[in-house]
Amino acid sequence: MQTPIPRLEIKNLMRLYDGRHVVNNVSLRVMPGHVTCLLGPSGCGKSTTLRMIAGVEMQDSGEIWVDGKLVCDTVYRVPPERRHIGLMFQDFALFPHLSVAQNVAFGLSGDKAAKSARVGELLERVGLSRYLNAYPHELSGGEQQRVALARALAPRPGIMLMDEPFSGLDNRLRDGIRDETLEILREQDTAVLLVTHEPEEAMRMADEIALMRDGRIVQQGAPYNVYNAPVDRSAMAFFSEVNVIRGRVRGSLVDTPFGQFLSPGAYEGSEVEIVIRPQHIKIDFDRHGRGPNTTPQDGTPARGVVERARFMGSESLVEFRMDHDGSLLKATVPNVFLPKPGKALWLMIRRDRCFLFPVKG
Repeated sequence: MQTPIPRLEIKNLMRLYDGRHVVNNVSLRVMPGHVTCLLGPSGCGKSTTLRMIAGVEMQDSGEIWVDGKLVCDTVYRVPPERRHIGLMFQDFALFPHLSVAQNVAFGLSGDKAAKSARVGELLERVGLSRYLNAYPHELSGGEQQRVALARALAPRPGIMLMDEPFSGLDNRLRDGIRDETLEILREQDTAVLLVTHEPEEAMRMADEIALMRDGRIVQQGAPYNVYNAPVDRSAMAFFSEVNVIRGRVRGSLVDTPFGQFLSPGAYEGSEVEIVIRPQHIKIDFDRHGRGPNTTPQDGTPARGVVERARFMGSESLVEFRMDHDGSLLKATVPNVFLPKPGKALWLMIRRDRCFLFPVKG
């Protein structure tokens, strides 16, 4: 069976500023109709990667391929306007002196009737037909975003590059417009590369996440796998708050307030971190770990005193000062339970949701 050709493929892309690797050996593939998210903190190289793919910035080394054809290396370079790539950015970049219809038509070739038909089709699809002759300043932020989407889709690009396109929208609008945008892009079989620093957005939108740090992709895969099988503590902490329990390996075991943990692959005598998310710490109301909601994998209960508890809407976040070593652990519990500071409770942890990482440095 023939391997399908990626709509977009970048190979070993590198970019240096003042001798520093801003993008360092980045490779990825995006298939037609799929969404890949470049996820990472500000300054990690996400937007620079996008600019190189778009052709507005030149890489120092590496290759960019579209539909199996080379469009750019350090010698050969297809101009940006001939790469068949659409662009969407946070500020929408609409032309204030052009109407909605003129903005969408900008860059379209062909006769007037064909362009008008394409503009009408897209504005109908994004629900803005009645604003055909309106100007950008007369539209809301969400409406401007949809005009920007229609304009980017007008030339039927095979690839769409999106750089934080929804971050300027309020929460009430964001989810609906995100979902609507993705539906349109997938209908047109567009390969999408989306840059974001928000894990929730990446998890909601992506077929695949490429997690970036310091110019490199440190982990890549389906959202479920990236979340549930983090490569290190930093990767795990990027998606949620974490608790860290430190210990030292003795005879392949690590002693903790919650009992002993196996330490596969860790060196004897080395220091390790056992990392667990707050939602995987449970309160053991019967103290002995044999309550109706506990299982053998929950291990040994440990006592902590409530330091503070905050109501978060769908849940409460409770911080415990542990008797064992004075460390602070956070647990998320159903919002009906909000214990008072100073109350002592026994905690259990989901051993199957703990991750053990070596302490670096």
